[in-house]
Amino acid sequence: MSDVSKLINNAHLWDTTKAPCSWKGVTCSSGNSSITQISLSGFSLNSSEVLSHLCQIDSLEILDLSKNQLTSIPEGYITACGKIAGLKLLNFSRNGLASPLPTFQGFVGLEFLDLSFNKFAENIGSQLDGLGALKILNLSFNHFTGPIPKNLSLVLEQLQLSVNEFHGMIPDRIMNCLNLNLIDLSQNRLSGTFPDSIENLSKLEILILSSNNFSGKIPKGLSSITTLSRFAAYQNQFEGTIPSNITTNLRNLDLSFNKLSGSIPSDLLSPAKLQTIDLSYNLLTGPIPSGISQNMSRLRLGSNQLNGIIPSATFKTLPNLMYLELENNSLTGSVPPDLGFCSNLALLSLAGNKLNGTLPVQLGNLASLQVMKLQSNQLIGEIPTEITNLQKLSTLNVSWNLLDGSIPSTISKLGSLTNLNLQGNRFTGSIPNDISSMNSLIELQLGGNQLSGNIPKMPAKLQIALNLSSNHLEGSIPTTLSQLTGLEVLDLSDNNLSGEIPTSLTTMTSLTQLILANNMLTGICPKFSSYVTVNVTGNWDLIIAKNDTTSNTQPAKKGKSVATALLIGFAVALFAVLVGTWLAISISRRYYRVNDEQLQPPQDLPLPQVLQGNILTANGIHRSNIDFTKAMEAVANPSNITLKTRFSTYYKAVMPSGSNYFVKRINWSDKIFQLGSHDKFGHELEVLGKLSNSNVMTPLAYVLTVDNAYLFYEYAPKGTLFDVLHGSLGKALDWASRYSIAVGAAQGLAFLHAYNSCPILLLDLSSRNIMLKTLKEPQVGDIELCKVIDPSKSTGSLSMVAGSVGYIPPEYAYTMRVTMAGNVYSFGVVLLELLTGKPAVSEGTELAKWVLNNSVKQDKWDHILDSNVSRTSLAIKSQMLAVLKVALGCVNVSPDARPKMKSVLRMLLNAR
Repeated sequence: MSDVSKLINNAHLWDTTKAPCSWKGVTCSSGNSSITQISLSGFSLNSSEVLSHLCQIDSLEILDLSKNQLTSIPEGYITACGKIAGLKLLNFSRNGLASPLPTFQGFVGLEFLDLSFNKFAENIGSQLDGLGALKILNLSFNHFTGPIPKNLSLVLEQLQLSVNEFHGMIPDRIMNCLNLNLIDLSQNRLSGTFPDSIENLSKLEILILSSNNFSGKIPKGLSSITTLSRFAAYQNQFEGTIPSNITTNLRNLDLSFNKLSGSIPSDLLSPAKLQTIDLSYNLLTGPIPSGISQNMSRLRLGSNQLNGIIPSATFKTLPNLMYLELENNSLTGSVPPDLGFCSNLALLSLAGNKLNGTLPVQLGNLASLQVMKLQSNQLIGEIPTEITNLQKLSTLNVSWNLLDGSIPSTISKLGSLTNLNLQGNRFTGSIPNDISSMNSLIELQLGGNQLSGNIPKMPAKLQIALNLSSNHLEGSIPTTLSQLTGLEVLDLSDNNLSGEIPTSLTTMTSLTQLILANNMLTGICPKFSSYVTVNVTGNWDLIIAKNDTTSNTQPAKKGKSVATALLIGFAVALFAVLVGTWLAISISRRYYRVNDEQLQPPQDLPLPQVLQGNILTANGIHRSNIDFTKAMEAVANPSNITLKTRFSTYYKAVMPSGSNYFVKRINWSDKIFQLGSHDKFGHELEVLGKLSNSNVMTPLAYVLTVDNAYLFYEYAPKGTLFDVLHGSLGKALDWASRYSIAVGAAQGLAFLHAYNSCPILLLDLSSRNIMLKTLKEPQVGDIELCKVIDPSKSTGSLSMVAGSVGYIPPEYAYTMRVTMAGNVYSFGVVLLELLTGKPAVSEGTELAKWVLNNSVKQDKWDHILDSNVSRTSLAIKSQMLAVLKVALGCVNVSPDARPKMKSVLRMLLNAR
């Protein structure tokens, strides 16, 4: 024991004045005669020096070095450990170990080897061949390539190889490992058919094959494995019919995103143990079987070709059902009233079918319901007032139906509602005045109805969109709308609104789109900031000031005769000639006075008082260029604003050296900050400042004041991806540039997600916070926001603070957690922007939803692409279709079915 003590003492990890068996992480045998276990998990080890000592302890049985910062294994270390006959467990997971994988010689008793969450790459040859006693092998989350090792231990019980780049077919030897109870091969590049000999594995409990390229049919032999409780094979190329009896013993089945066809077997949904099933995004036809397991908690059959009615009586016996998703099929009949018996139902999605009849009042019994999506059906009648009793409801979407009557005055009782979409129906009457009391509402879609009267005061926290277009609203635009400081999209087009556009609307700091087309507005159109897209077409008495780029050249609203317009124009021509000169002079004076008032920078404005400032970068050029005083002068002048995003304002600051920088302001007072002090915020920024990736905007310096934080970044001359793609250069942006932007942004996001053992997540990812140094060099921005803003402190849903309109993952409507899967969804929308040339939201419709609805038939995918680019060549079109497949996976409505960013990047690179 004394020799052992000397060895370990040399590692300088413990208090050498105490006995080794009392040291943290050290476990000894009874009587403390020998050390049997050393666990240094989470000790922040970054030097491999200690390793050379540990494997000289010949009594060692367990060695756990997980969750450290080790980057290499010393030469000879594995050889030394291999000589310890009693060593059973070796855990190196969650470090930074890189290639090559060492050869494991000896290790006659090793049963557990975990090398997951490292950076090992290259092929695995014979390095693991000698581990004949191995029972648990975990190599997941690395960069291994080539085929799966062929000579794995025949006594294996658990095999985890997920999130690598293994390719080829499944080795036959695995089917001879008869003790296997867990196989996870997900997110690789494996292909071929899955062997029918899987039935040999009679002890198998979990089989995960998801996100590969497996083809052929689902093995029938799975039904004979009585121990199998989970089978997941989503995002593959499986085809044919689903075998009968496959769910006899299963608890969880996920076969989504394949090419499965035929009808759903009558016995598939009924086995008593079955809890979750996902068959969405296949080619399944026929009716939904009537028998459903009483233990079912999630049933997802969306985006198939199912028909017939929704079986009703079965819902009386489903007390555990929490998620029912049958959207985008061809289901007919009415919404089953018996759904009201599903007391735990949290999500109900029947959208995109052919359902008719009225909304059953029994839906008002669903006290746990958070999301109700019934849009794009043929429902009729009024909204039952009982639905307004659902106190947990956060999303209500019954758009694009045939509903009529008035909007219930009791709608304001839905205190948790964040998203209300009633557009595209036949609602009449006025908008309820009490709607202003809906304090959680962030999106209100009432367009395309027959609503009349004036616009009432709106909920103060609206932020995603307020759409009142295509109704019969009249009166003036209320000035109270300017109080909606978080609103991004305001659409009042195609109504009978009159009067002037309130100048106060220009103070709506978050506004990005203002659509007032086809009304009867008069006066002079106020000058909005350059980052606001304004459409006032069809307001013939509205005057656009000189040099204003606001759109006002489109045809008038539908139904107005061109001949009538010409006649009126001729009748007033003489009058126009007589007063033209006076009017021109008057307007000119008024315009220039208004714009002078708006654009004139404030005089003698005091500079922000700096409390703390620090240069983070080690780059000598930046350190000598950055001048805090000059930067504070720049942010004091509104004319230096170049961009406003959801949470930040960007200024262009010219340093004394002549170099340009972005200075980004984050307002401490109006954001939900989780950091309790400037010092803690500064520490977080110092960590981010050490990041090194050409596709990530890392802070170079920061300044903290009483009210704001100012972050310094390299200047991006081309601006944002949004400006380039949807501005004047959009049509000229070729596929090579778009593809480079897609890959670069994916590299940046994959880097952030793989950062050490704690991924850096983005609170808001959109084309507005991807900056372009050149047309082929993107940088992902706003990486610090998730360190600064705490969504859980929001009084509403996560979507009130997380994400921009059109990019927000659907699950954020009823969760309070930013996730990697959520980031992947937002990135998928960016990919769709690059592929289609369309913005994330167009005419009130989200791009992701539009693409998903138009991608049901794969032979029609080319119609989704931007024709200006796809028609360039067949090779480019082929690449774009390959990238479209990646994008569709990213915007999957199910977070679990979305690929990880590492896989997204790999698939994008393979699309070349």
